[in-house]
Amino acid sequence: MATRPDAEQNASPWTRGDPDAPLGSTHKWAITFSVMLVTVMQVLDTSITNVALPHMQGSFSASIDEMSWVITSYLAANAVVIPASGWLTSVFGRRRFYLICTVTFTASSFLSGIAPNLEFLILMRILQGLGGGPVVPMSQAVMWEIFPLEQRGTAMAVWGTGIMLAPILGPTVGGYIADNWSWRWIFYINLPIGILAFFMVSAFLFDAPFHRRPRHVDLAGIVLMVVGFGCLQLVLDLGERRDWFDSTLVLMCGVLAACMLAGFVIRELMASEPILDLTVFRDRNFGIGTLAIFLVGLGFNSSLLLLALYTQTILGYDAWTAGLTLAPGGLGTMIALMISGRLVSRMDQRLMLAGGCSLAAVALFFMTQLTSTIDFWNLAWPRFLQGFSQGFIFVPLQALTLATIPTERLGNSTAAYNVARNIGGSMGVALVTTLLARRSQVHQATLMGHLDPWSFEMAGRLQVWTNHFVARGADTYTAGRQAMAMLYRETVTQANILSYADDFWLLLAVYCSVLLLIPFMRRVRSGGGARGRRSTADESVARDPGLPAPAE
Repeated sequence: MATRPDAEQNASPWTRGDPDAPLGSTHKWAITFSVMLVTVMQVLDTSITNVALPHMQGSFSASIDEMSWVITSYLAANAVVIPASGWLTSVFGRRRFYLICTVTFTASSFLSGIAPNLEFLILMRILQGLGGGPVVPMSQAVMWEIFPLEQRGTAMAVWGTGIMLAPILGPTVGGYIADNWSWRWIFYINLPIGILAFFMVSAFLFDAPFHRRPRHVDLAGIVLMVVGFGCLQLVLDLGERRDWFDSTLVLMCGVLAACMLAGFVIRELMASEPILDLTVFRDRNFGIGTLAIFLVGLGFNSSLLLLALYTQTILGYDAWTAGLTLAPGGLGTMIALMISGRLVSRMDQRLMLAGGCSLAAVALFFMTQLTSTIDFWNLAWPRFLQGFSQGFIFVPLQALTLATIPTERLGNSTAAYNVARNIGGSMGVALVTTLLARRSQVHQATLMGHLDPWSFEMAGRLQVWTNHFVARGADTYTAGRQAMAMLYRETVTQANILSYADDFWLLLAVYCSVLLLIPFMRRVRSGGGARGRRSTADESVARDPGLPAPAE
């Protein structure tokens, strides 16, 4: 039977009679939108749940420490499953495994919404984490495979725009839903997105031609991976709240994580069919790029947390206004993604990455100039600049890191890349929150040591506050005590502001350290751009391998 031309155009190149025919443009963008739907749903859920925790706490009559497991359980499940996503893809097949993840995440979202108690909710959050964790590395691998280098920048920009919308909308949408409806609806909103994504993935996504099922299951590697990465996430998430290694639980998890992860690395290097193939780090661009995304994840995630905390604890913003302070960053990222997506195949990606890191450092410098009376726009402008810088970091960094990896190893490579990004983000949050508490104590002791009750400045400040309270009806003695309390409160506030500035200086140094890695990476050129040129031995240029020959 003859095949219709329009059907042949939209069919997968791996199933057509002509193996050299390219994948149709319509089919490519349909796949992009399909995988983007699931990814946006997963990223949105990560940020939207934080805002609703107080409402859940009241519903279940639970303590703050108990409610923290709603977040911790999800992150721990993510940390466990992401390293294995490449291996699981080869076991089940890409299309089937993506559908499994979509169904698992959507079904567990519904079950989280109807949770009758906290224990059931935490169990469903674990399932959510297991279902949502693999979708980011899988979608990156899919898009990197179906688009050539000259089109990947635009494709990743479109995909990244959807991803960046999620953490911006999460706090505001989550706060509105929890305040006006019920916290259960933050999970129910995943249902229509998940159902639509399921049918789109079923219709458009296809298995890779190089899919090969492993001959055996590395049980030892699985056990080491689950225990190691799970315990590491628990240490990073619980460390600050439980005073790090003064807590028996954190100490035990830390020892287990160190031992199990060391065993996991040794096992994966020796296994014939490893869960996470670490030999990919022999590629220079990939090794350096993974270290760079670790540092970028550390700096980006923690800066968002710091700004959200500062606006709510120091400036007294509500959750909605604090979310609006973060929103300009999302706008800046979307604008930058559209620009960088077009430039990434036309210019040296290393220059783009250096420019992005430099802009991020400038934005963080502005954030070090915090005061207790800073206005909204002086926070929003550096946030826009920081968001704009991320568009010139993520796209060229991903191009430099993944373009020289053979296509059949992309699933494994994107898994390792996202493991580094996630660990960097978790370590950044743990680092800045710990430093925030420690430096606040140091600054408070220093400032209190400089308070001189006989100084003219302190006496004048106390008099101002005393007059303030006397004017409101207090007697002189009570007004004097209240004035001293207010002076102490101002000192503590100033100590906190200085500690936030210290954290932003640290993150500025992190982005500057990425600049030091860039000269060691090789520029990537597309195969099309290199046609007609003489091959050269210059190691500063790497060739994008493109797609492998389709299976007959």
